[in-house]
Amino acid sequence: MTRFSAAFSKSHPALVCFITAGDGDTAANLDALVAGGADVIELGMPFTDPMADGPAIQSANLRSLGAGTTTADVFRIATDFRQRHPDTPLVLMGYANPMVRRGPEWFAQACTDAGIDGVICVDIPPEEDDALGPALRDKGISPIRLATPTTDAKRLPQVLEGSSGFLYYVSVAGITGLQQAAQASIEDAVARLKAATDLPVAVGFGVRTPEQAGEIARVADGVVVGSALVEIVGRYGNDAPAKLRELTAGLAKAVHSAARG
Repeated sequence: MTRFSAAFSKSHPALVCFITAGDGDTAANLDALVAGGADVIELGMPFTDPMADGPAIQSANLRSLGAGTTTADVFRIATDFRQRHPDTPLVLMGYANPMVRRGPEWFAQACTDAGIDGVICVDIPPEEDDALGPALRDKGISPIRLATPTTDAKRLPQVLEGSSGFLYYVSVAGITGLQQAAQASIEDAVARLKAATDLPVAVGFGVRTPEQAGEIARVADGVVVGSALVEIVGRYGNDAPAKLRELTAGLAKAVHSAARG
């Protein structure tokens, strides 16, 4: 059983939490997410042009890069996390340039060495899978694909082809953190996606409160929260871990106790 299958095979939906590597005391922040009840961790790779991210994560990228964070630092953070948390799935989320500039095989090997379970590359579409996908799959790393409200029935099979770990449903046609889709539209989309794949479906973008997370968890296999956590790091700096744990615990309680439809 992989870490992903274990995380998504529990009797409750999974809470997926995102923060940016190199923003604040990342090790302490990650530990706080796990302590608060996060089932899966997404670690953002800081990048200068994060096209899918809203103001909160853009600012986190700038803070991290301003502190001098490198790709090597990201892998060091991941390696240390894996040593402290051997069972928690860890996903790298970011953009193509840092992932492929030294070759996809180099990146896939670095992921393996660091104990990474999956990779979300926002700007490599399924049509360009050869740029990274084969190298990841060869090392047993899950390429995690994004489906959106504009992913129609004709394109969905291509999105699903070669994807593993879980399917990330981006619930809004926009950037992170600024808006949330109506619950009815999320329910319809999740039902459509689950009819097309056996992969767990996790819903993200715009989820900020335990109440929102709990509503989504009634129909989805997982709920992704990012900007609300990243904002805490930006606001509280080195004092963020306690606040992160508090919010994560509230989110986890709501997600884990949701009655599935």
